[in-house]
Amino acid sequence: MVKVDLSHALLKGNVLDHQSEVTRIHEMIHNRTGRGNDYLGWLDWADTYDKDEFARIKVAAQRIQDQADVLLVCGIGGSYLGARAAIEMLQGPYPKNNLEIIYVGNTFSSTAIVRILDYIKDKRVALNVISKSGTTTETALAFRLIRQFMEEKYGEAEAATRIYATTDAEKGLLKPLADEKGYETFVIPDDIGGRFSVITPVGLLPIAAAGISIDDFMQGVKDATFELNNPALESNPAYVYGTVRNMLYNDGKAVEMFVSYETHLVYLAEWWKQLFAESEGKEGKGLLPASVNFSTDLHSLGQFIQDGTKNIFETVVLIDNPMEDTTVPTEANDLDQMNYLAGKSLNWINEKAFEGTLEAHEITGGVPNIILSIEKADAYHFGYLVYFYFKALAMSAYMLDVNPFDQPGVEVYKKNMFRLLGK
Repeated sequence: MVKVDLSHALLKGNVLDHQSEVTRIHEMIHNRTGRGNDYLGWLDWADTYDKDEFARIKVAAQRIQDQADVLLVCGIGGSYLGARAAIEMLQGPYPKNNLEIIYVGNTFSSTAIVRILDYIKDKRVALNVISKSGTTTETALAFRLIRQFMEEKYGEAEAATRIYATTDAEKGLLKPLADEKGYETFVIPDDIGGRFSVITPVGLLPIAAAGISIDDFMQGVKDATFELNNPALESNPAYVYGTVRNMLYNDGKAVEMFVSYETHLVYLAEWWKQLFAESEGKEGKGLLPASVNFSTDLHSLGQFIQDGTKNIFETVVLIDNPMEDTTVPTEANDLDQMNYLAGKSLNWINEKAFEGTLEAHEITGGVPNIILSIEKADAYHFGYLVYFYFKALAMSAYMLDVNPFDQPGVEVYKKNMFRLLGK
């Protein structure tokens, strides 16, 4: 369950006044009559996903754990952000599992690629390459380099047992290469776009390999699918969030700032930014999704949020129960003057930082705040949360009257880059 608190949102109207529009869009989503409806496969994925493939994913994940010290996840955008968001959110900093996960194929940085190849040269390596077309340049280039490295290290036959390809069932360049080489393959569904694909094998294989229960993850998706399948704003928090975003946008806000108070939520914010930016940033419309991690960024961007241009609202994502906690010790001489916090928990201090910041930004700064909260950072709640965002995004984008499921603007840089590369 995701709770939405609007008591600090400084709204000028009543959310419930938008019920008729929400009902109309809800019916459009579920009847699949809106723009981009060919990409609504996520809507009922929890009921339709391939159970046999799901079982194969768990077997492959165990094999990766047995055969590797490092798993390279090779993909860009939705091909890696969802898995990274899940793994970092659910395992926290400095995870205690034995498998290290490194994300590649998401940059042209020569330094990053060369350093990674050097870092893994003496380690046991497995690779999950993720690309629907096989032609995404950043991913394909890294995959060529890593594939050749692995074939030289292990020989072609053994390398094939360590490479897993998640791609289209039939089309593209990666599928025939995988078949020729003998890689185990998993399918990216035709009707689910990359930024929604964390609930498919795209996200499930790396998440399972990291030792996270994908059964619990999918149960969260399934429960959200059921509980958020109604148009009533009084009982559907996803639609409330989507509607309030639109209300604030129409009130002149240009930027939504994703705020977290846990460092292990940084990549949840990165995933969220892609989901909303690629879905809504088109036709000269849309909120700019940005993110901060407090209290760290209170010492930098906090100044702008407090006193800068008033075109921002914040959406704070809170976890009720922290993954870890401890108390502040007493020190005899109190030379650092921290004894006033002795006996207090670090999480309690973090909560006070949130409360103080909320008051500063809302009351003094006039910055609207939406507060989203979940009980704890586990696989179930992550699954529920991503589906919550899917549903909120569909409502919000259709309220903007844009197609939530295409990304025509992304193609412009590619055309220019290919021209300059001489392709």
